[in-house]
Amino acid sequence: MPDRDPAPAPGAALRTLHARGRLAAEYPAVRELLAAADRDTLDFAGRVLAPLDPEEVLAHHPDTPVVRVAVTGRGTVGELVPALTAQLARHGILARTRVCGSGGYLGDLADPNSPLYAHRPEVTLCVLDPLTVWDTVEVPWQPLEVSVAAERRRKVLGELAQLHAASAPRGATLVLNTVPLLRRFTHQLTSLAQRAELGGLWKQFNADLLHMARPSAGLAVLDLEPVTSAGVRADEPRLGTYAEAHCTADLLTHYAREAAHLIRGLRGEAKKCLVLDLDGTLWDGVLAEDGPEGVTAAGTLRGAAFGAFQRTVKQLAAQGVLLAVCSRNDAEAVRRALAEHPEFPLRPDDFATVVAGWGSKAEGVRTVAERLGLAPEAVVFADDTPFERESVRAGVPGAAVVELDAEPALHTERLLADGWFDTPALTDEDRLRPVRYARRAARVSSEAASADHRAFLATLELRVEISPAREHELARLAQLTLRTNRFNLTGQRLSAEQVRQRAAAPGAAVLAVRAADRFGDEGVVGAVLARIDGNRLRVENLLLSCRVLGRGVEEAVLAGLLAAAREAGLTAVHAVWRPTRANAAVRTLCPRHGFRTVTGPGAGPGAPPGSGTAAGPAAGARAGSDREDGAETGVQTGRGTGAATGAATGAESRAPGEVRFEHPLRTLPPVPGHITLRLRLTGEPAQPTADGAEVGACAPSRS
Repeated sequence: MPDRDPAPAPGAALRTLHARGRLAAEYPAVRELLAAADRDTLDFAGRVLAPLDPEEVLAHHPDTPVVRVAVTGRGTVGELVPALTAQLARHGILARTRVCGSGGYLGDLADPNSPLYAHRPEVTLCVLDPLTVWDTVEVPWQPLEVSVAAERRRKVLGELAQLHAASAPRGATLVLNTVPLLRRFTHQLTSLAQRAELGGLWKQFNADLLHMARPSAGLAVLDLEPVTSAGVRADEPRLGTYAEAHCTADLLTHYAREAAHLIRGLRGEAKKCLVLDLDGTLWDGVLAEDGPEGVTAAGTLRGAAFGAFQRTVKQLAAQGVLLAVCSRNDAEAVRRALAEHPEFPLRPDDFATVVAGWGSKAEGVRTVAERLGLAPEAVVFADDTPFERESVRAGVPGAAVVELDAEPALHTERLLADGWFDTPALTDEDRLRPVRYARRAARVSSEAASADHRAFLATLELRVEISPAREHELARLAQLTLRTNRFNLTGQRLSAEQVRQRAAAPGAAVLAVRAADRFGDEGVVGAVLARIDGNRLRVENLLLSCRVLGRGVEEAVLAGLLAAAREAGLTAVHAVWRPTRANAAVRTLCPRHGFRTVTGPGAGPGAPPGSGTAAGPAAGARAGSDREDGAETGVQTGRGTGAATGAATGAESRAPGEVRFEHPLRTLPPVPGHITLRLRLTGEPAQPTADGAEVGACAPSRS
């Protein structure tokens, strides 16, 4: 059989799609073409993708994740758009971008009626160029005068951030950046002492900017110092003088890359698991030839480079990144090398699972994902062999692939280049993820040894607590709305600030679901977003992590809510299911617990019966993976709309395909017998029920 023709290079394939006018029709292919694209291909992609009409793409692919971005700055910033468009396309995200700045960022952000806010951005990029601050400094100047001007500018930026929070859609994020200090300013000082003073004061200005950042609350700050320290020039005097373009194209390209990582993180798309090759990746040598004692990660300059890479990987694991091995080697030899080699910073306990054998790497990566209960989109695969990388790209769609090669000194830089694990803030659940997955493995092993699943559950000693979310848990609840696809009644996505606003609203019940068993504490595994509407409890969303599904937790949560509502004197509980790509299995949850389907206007959580209105739009109609709480793909969210608005106005439209339910609270389902449940709708003490579970004795305020 003749050999297949090699696949065209990404750049050539992209040019072919463009020439044929097929970019919109085949937009999902663009993500794969750009996954390992070089600088020239990305530049070309930005130029041809930026003019593309998002509506044309969505007409072909309605599930494509979309982000609305506004761009503003002090001077010309339009050149950022092509680079940002290409970087977002690399991550499968379609950009709706509007360039503002006709009156400068001060006017754009300070005026609630500006075109910037009319665009209703989810993310606003306010590009602070190297002349920021200097346009307010008069000659002659001293370092202290520059510092005073910088502090005034920082305070203005803080005020603009507050205005943005008030005027942009709920949950929107304003992005600032640190400001490079140009040599042409520092060297106007002939005194070396004053030059050093200016440098220190400028670093303090940038440090103060960075300390302003609260990404989960709507303000992020990109640090450009790592970019400029890597040799990227910040400005080009001729472009600045004649075109008001005060940032170089190279700086904007790197800014766009960092901004795309931030946007992906804000959307809850951080990866969870790093799958590593061994030979040539984690150590120097070939295990099958050199044996466990012959491979190395120290002792030589080259070996030390592998040791440095292992320490980087260990640092990621300390922040909740799951580590796994996928190696074409004998399993026993791999075990011995990891357990016994004295040079390795990484030890067997650092890995959630190890797949070693002689099958394909694609099969091995799929096995890792299945063992850990993760979607392929949750996985990052790192290997120094081109064939193995291409095997995983082809065989594990959605997995990210890191391009390592024979130079171990560059492994760390290449692993970290795309910010795959970046997240707005680490939660306790993130940090404890490796421990909890180890417990999961023990749980699975115990279940396999049990006679049947029912007998296993009876020995689990499962405890579920549901109560108002504590302040430190709000970020985790937001994370669940962003990452949970499979067990998510509505698909609605919320930021931590939006969750906080809901929790503070009159009549609201924002509940955290916590679980623990004899293997350990699982932490916050779910959320209930509800509110009191007259004499009814309206469940606006219910989410659970897939790691607790199959243990009866979902039945306990719903049964407890119904019991608490009746005990509080309410007459009914309403809920709604809105279809997403991944939540079809949840459609039957309510009917299985005694809910009846309600038809007609005004029957959903958005308005009381008979009001003539309907429930809110499906804020998360575009969802990703069919596995919940993996690294699910992004969603198109309804910022500033949906249930939060409907709660106040009662004037929402019914989403396509949604189903509404009502429970009259006459006959209640039991809490599963193997679960001890404690549930409080408010902070009041819970009271025991006849079956041994506990429910809240009171309802939220109806004011």
